[in-house]
Amino acid sequence: MALFPTQPSQMADAYTTQAASLSLLPQDSNDPEAQSTKAVKATFITPRDPVIETANGGRLPAVPLDEAEKLNRFKAEAEQSGSSGGESTIRRDTTELAAAQETDDGASLGDQTSGQSVKPGAPLRAAIPSPKTHPLFPQLPLYGPPTLLRNLQSRAFQLSSAFLSLAFLGTIVLGSLFTSIPLLTRHVYLRLTFQNPDRRRPFYEEEKRREKVRKDSASAWKRQRRWHQTTSRVGARHQDDIGLEEEFEPTEGGRDPLICDVGYYARRVGLEVEEFNVQTEDGFIITLWHVYNPKDYTAVSPSRRAQDEPVVFPKDYLADSNATLCQQQPPGKQKYPVLLVHGLLQSAGAYCTNDDDSLAFYLAKSGYDVWLGNNRCGFRPRHQMLTYSDPRMWNWNIRQMGVMDLPALISRVLSETGFTKLGLVCHSQGTTETFVALAKEQRPDLGDKISVFCALAPAVYAGPLIGKMYFKFMRIISPGMFRIMFGIHAFIPFMMLMHRWLPGSIYGALGYRVFSFLFNWSDARWDRGLRDRLFQFAPVYVSAESMRWWLGRECFASQKCILATREEGRREEEEDDEEDEAELEEYFDNGKAHPSEEQGKSSESPRWRGRKAWYDEHVPPMALWVAGSDELVDGRRLLRRFERGREPHVKVVHAKIIEEYEHLDVIWAMDMIEKVGREVKEVLWKTAPMEAREFCRVPEGCVSTHSDVDFGEV
Repeated sequence: MALFPTQPSQMADAYTTQAASLSLLPQDSNDPEAQSTKAVKATFITPRDPVIETANGGRLPAVPLDEAEKLNRFKAEAEQSGSSGGESTIRRDTTELAAAQETDDGASLGDQTSGQSVKPGAPLRAAIPSPKTHPLFPQLPLYGPPTLLRNLQSRAFQLSSAFLSLAFLGTIVLGSLFTSIPLLTRHVYLRLTFQNPDRRRPFYEEEKRREKVRKDSASAWKRQRRWHQTTSRVGARHQDDIGLEEEFEPTEGGRDPLICDVGYYARRVGLEVEEFNVQTEDGFIITLWHVYNPKDYTAVSPSRRAQDEPVVFPKDYLADSNATLCQQQPPGKQKYPVLLVHGLLQSAGAYCTNDDDSLAFYLAKSGYDVWLGNNRCGFRPRHQMLTYSDPRMWNWNIRQMGVMDLPALISRVLSETGFTKLGLVCHSQGTTETFVALAKEQRPDLGDKISVFCALAPAVYAGPLIGKMYFKFMRIISPGMFRIMFGIHAFIPFMMLMHRWLPGSIYGALGYRVFSFLFNWSDARWDRGLRDRLFQFAPVYVSAESMRWWLGRECFASQKCILATREEGRREEEEDDEEDEAELEEYFDNGKAHPSEEQGKSSESPRWRGRKAWYDEHVPPMALWVAGSDELVDGRRLLRRFERGREPHVKVVHAKIIEEYEHLDVIWAMDMIEKVGREVKEVLWKTAPMEAREFCRVPEGCVSTHSDVDFGEV
C-alpha cells in the first residue's frame, strides 16, 4: 500500500521519458527551442502509420507503432492519475500544441480510417492501433533525438556507405560500359561497311523528320526573336487532337540547353508551369507543378503557392476554391483536373520531355488542367522540422509515399481547383504507391476522391529482372549489412552530385547506359535526338530505406508482390492452374464454351476468389496499360488477378497490353500518343463525374455526353 501514492508520479515520469525519446531535440536542458519541439502525442494517420506531434505543432515522421502507443498510453494514464507535477507539465505541453493548431479545423482521412477521435478531451487510448504489422511493411527503425552516440553511429553509416555505395555504383557503371562493347563493335562494323545502323530503328524516318523540324525551329526562333514572328514546332502531326496551334505561342526556343527545368520545356511548347509547395501529414515539403496556358490562366501569388497546414481534405477545403474558380472561369471554360505521378528515381518532369508528344503537355493542350506531383525529397529534400543530416529525414519507404504523399497532393489539387474528384495517372512506382494507398487496410477513402486511376506499366508484381545478379546481391545481404553499405540517409547521393557536375549531354548518355544495363531496356522506340533530355529529370533523392523495401530481403524483391506474400501468390497460382484444368476437362467432356471465351466474366467467378481482396467498395475505376516486353514488372499477372475475380470491387474500364513496349515506352515511345495518350485522354473524360462534365470544357477529340461504350473492360 505504501507504493500506491507513487504510481501517478511514476506514470508522469514514464510519459516524460517516452516523450523525450521521441522529441526533435534532447530534453535534458531548459532550452526553449528544445522544449517547443518536445513530443506531445502520437496521431495515427492510419492504424499503422503514427506521426509525432510536438509542442509547437510540428510533425515528426516514422515512429514504430509500439513506441507511439506507449506515448499515448502513458499520457492518458498520467492525465487520469491527477499527479500535480506531471499533470501540470502535460497540460502545458497539450496547451501549447492546441495553440499551435488553433487554425486547424479540419480532419484528415486518417481520422476516419483509424477511428481516432477528434473531439476535445477525447481519450488518447482511442488512437491506439492494431498491433498487427503487415509482413510486406515491417516497422521502420527508431531514430531518437540527436545524442553523441547517435551522431557517431550516423556518421559511421555515412562513411561506410560513402565508400561501399560508391564502389557498388562504380561496378554498375563499369558493367554498363563493358556490356556496351559488343554494341559499339557492331556499330563500327556497320559504319565501316557503309551501312547505317540507325536504319534498323522502328521510327528511323520519323526521327529524321523530327530532327529536321527541331533544327528548322531553332533557326526560326532566332529569326523570331529579331522579327517577333510565330514559328512552327515539333508535334504538328497531332494538330487534329489539339486544335488551333496558334493558341499556344512558345516563349522559349533555340538549341536545347539540356537543363532540369520543367517550366523551360513547357515554355518551348507555349505553356507555363507554376510551382506549389505541399506539406504532408508527417511534415515533408513536396513539390507540385501546375501546367497551364498563360493565355487563359494567371498564375497565383507566391504566398498562395506556399505550403499549408499538414492536414488533408479539411472540412472547408472546397468552399473558397469553388467560389474563386467560378469567378475566374465561366461554365464551359473550366478544365477537369488531372494529377500525374512519376516512377522510381524519377521526378514528374519525366512527363514533359518530348515536346508536344509529352503526356503532360498533350493532356494540357487537349483541355485538361494538368498537375504534376513529386514525392518526398525529390531534387530538394525538405521537412518542416528535420534537416538533411538527420536520419529521421530518410526513414520512409513506399508505404509513406502512398499514405502521406499521395493524399497530400490530391488534397492540394482539389483545394486549388474546387473539384470533388480528379483523374489520376501514374507510372511505375507511382502506380505502386497508389495501389498501396487504396488498399482497405491503408487509406481506402482516398478512392472517393479519384474518378479513375490510370496505371501505366503497373508495378504490383515483380518481373524476371529481379533475378539478375546485382539485384540478388542486394536481396541476400542482411538489413544491417544493407545499411552499412548504403547508409541510413539518401541512397547513393553521389548520383545527384554527378547530375549537378556533368554537362547535360554527358550525363544523359551515361544515365542511359547505366539504367539500360540495370533494367534491361533500350531506346529503340524513343526519339534518340531527345534521349539526353529524358534523363535530365532523374535520378532524384530517395531514401536508402525505400530502396531496401524494393530490393532488400524482406519486402518486394523477396515477396514478388506489393500486397501479398510469396506464399499467398503461390497459392493463387495453384488455384488458377487447378481451375484451368477443371475448365478444360469440362470443355472437352461437355462441349461447353472454351475458357478463353469466358475470360473477363468475373460475375460468374466463385465468391471465394475475392476472399483475400486488397480493395473495398471505395476503390475507383481503373484503366491499365501494360508493357508486353517489360521485364521489370509483370503487368499481365495483375490483369489476371482482376480477370479471375479476385478483386470483386475493382472495375477495370480499360485494359491494354502493348506487346512491343518496354517499361518506359508507355511515357517515352515515339508512338505513345497514338497507343497510350489518346486512350488516357478519352478514359479520363468518360469517367469524370457528370456534374464536372456539365460545366467543364470538353477535351479535344472527346464527346460531350456520357457514353455507354465499353472501354475494353477486362
